[in-house]
Amino acid sequence: MKHHFRNTIITLFVIIWTIVFHYESTRHFYLEPLLGKNLPKTKFLFPPAGWIMFFNVDDNFGYVEVYGIKGKEPQPIDPHDIFRTRTFGFDNIHRNILSSVADPSAGRSFCKFLRYRFPYFDRFAVSVVYYPSITKQPYERYQEVKYQCTEH
Repeated sequence: MKHHFRNTIITLFVIIWTIVFHYESTRHFYLEPLLGKNLPKTKFLFPPAGWIMFFNVDDNFGYVEVYGIKGKEPQPIDPHDIFRTRTFGFDNIHRNILSSVADPSAGRSFCKFLRYRFPYFDRFAVSVVYYPSITKQPYERYQEVKYQCTEH
């Protein structure tokens, strides 16, 4: 009888927590505009990914691309080949780990790393791709080469 009571309490907690979690996840962007009024915010709800899940995420989006250049032909390099990390529960590449090398001050050490990892290429280019508004202008895209890694 003790196990049945404990399992019932755990099941009820999980169901209530899931409902509150989904309410809080959809409250600001979906429920409030739908109902046309401010809804109460729940306190002390700690989701698995932290409070970042409840922040107002901007409409813009950007990421870094790395190109290996052989002769005059640039070839995109898969970020998974650059940073060979084993993932557990999430993928660092999809969490934009390459953004750490967008700053030209990281160029010297990153270029050295690229030359070591990919000796086939003559040089490398690191570029930033930026979408100013994914929802309003999904095809408006800007790309800028931040720096190049020339021969040794």
